[in-house]
Amino acid sequence: MANSSASHQQTETSELTTAAPAGEKRNVAILAINQALFLITSITVMTLGGLVGQQLAATPALATLPVAAMMVGTVAFTLPASLFMKRYGRRPGFLIGAICGGGLGGAIAVAGIVVSSFWLFCLGNLLLGLYQGFAMYYRFAAADVASDAFRSRAISLVMAGGVIAAFLGPWNASQATALFAAAPNAGPYAVIIALALAGSGLLAFLRVPAASEPPPDAVTRSFADIAGQPAFRVALITAAVGYAIMILVMTATPLAMQAEGFGMREAAMVMQWHVLGMFAPSFITGHLIARFGLGNMLLTGCAVLVASVVVAVSGATFTHFLTALILLGIGWNFLFVGGSTLLTQTHTPAERGKTQGANDLVVFSLVAVGSLLSGLLLHNVGWTWLNLLMLPAVAVTAIAVWRLQRLQSRP
Repeated sequence: MANSSASHQQTETSELTTAAPAGEKRNVAILAINQALFLITSITVMTLGGLVGQQLAATPALATLPVAAMMVGTVAFTLPASLFMKRYGRRPGFLIGAICGGGLGGAIAVAGIVVSSFWLFCLGNLLLGLYQGFAMYYRFAAADVASDAFRSRAISLVMAGGVIAAFLGPWNASQATALFAAAPNAGPYAVIIALALAGSGLLAFLRVPAASEPPPDAVTRSFADIAGQPAFRVALITAAVGYAIMILVMTATPLAMQAEGFGMREAAMVMQWHVLGMFAPSFITGHLIARFGLGNMLLTGCAVLVASVVVAVSGATFTHFLTALILLGIGWNFLFVGGSTLLTQTHTPAERGKTQGANDLVVFSLVAVGSLLSGLLLHNVGWTWLNLLMLPAVAVTAIAVWRLQRLQSRP
């Protein structure tokens, strides 16, 4: 198997032996488009999964379990995905994620909706987690194919693929219901199948430069040594806490708005602006990091999340929901893009697989917990307390970043 994997990598990487600027831009464009296609899937699940779950589940407390199932699938596959791509390359892994996760998972979710099976619907969402488990490495693949000077901007540009998803994700969740009159909620999941297969066609043209692939005999540190770096711990904390908070509040929002008398159209509009808040800043986040420093951008992300909580607990009008979710998205962007950039500074190319895999394993373990707790907290303590409970986690994150800044400023 080692020989076959090595020959496969040689075949893939020999197609582009140098990272020419044109190839660099093409690779980033392919990754950005696939990021957009995947995020339409993710946003559809976040917008519709809880509402469909509420219709199919035996109790409202389980309404967000389908969303949590997607995150559990991500947790289960994120480390194997990283190790698989370390051995066989980025492109084969991304193709498996899109076809087996997006295509098959979407089909099973459609079947669950059609036959009104809550657990079959959850299984489909679990497989969509396989899609996410591979797709979350698009941002790291951007770092692999980019030069040092372009790396933070490449990550930001791939993340900016979410701007397209901000418009098409909520639209798919609310408008594609017309595809199947007998089972309206199956329409958006059918679109997911088509998008995943379209993305796999583009991924066939992805080329990973040979320079970014470490030699098989490269010397690597133990994971304990890598994890012992203060920068690694802060990168992990910022990405994990920022993502878990965002998912918890985002997943609860359509249900909270429904409880306040708002319809699917208003919920979809709030989610659209939320996702714009998540990804539109990515066009400039890399520039802001370069100009103001990574630590300052991470602290700014914490401050924006606090502002989101303040707005959310101040009222339950459409404006309150809209403003709070936009701020939630911006805060997530600063923390996640910043944390991803910081993580790339803590490992060598040969250590990439285990470092990125362990990072995303922890991140999505917390995200899975957040998405599962979302329905439980909303059902038991309400929208206001759900938001207030986020503040201690934000405070811990800010303190960790501040301590790293002080450590790095020492002569």
